[in-house]
Amino acid sequence: MNTQQTVNVEIGEKEWEGVYSNFVIVTHSNAEFIIDFARMLPGVKKAKVFSRIVMTPQSAKALLATLETNIAKYEKDHGKIPVAPADPNRQQIGFQTVTGTEEKPK
Repeated sequence: MNTQQTVNVEIGEKEWEGVYSNFVIVTHSNAEFIIDFARMLPGVKKAKVFSRIVMTPQSAKALLATLETNIAKYEKDHGKIPVAPADPNRQQIGFQTVTGTEEKPK
């Protein structure tokens, strides 16, 4: 039987504004997934992390399913989201996935 619960979510004024990110680093251990949201400017070889989310593998998989569902709904309403083709002459900027154990900053 599938029952839905209502959850009241509170969001602070700072969080309401949101944080822009064009670069993501995902790392994991056997117990958790770490998702760092950062910004990177063209021509700059350094990205600054503005938000870090740590979650269990089960929560990460649930997030993946939720994103897939919402992207499908978005594309149904607004059309396919274009993904820029790789340009060998341009430095890569954008979301990336890195797997493995995270190292702490030095």
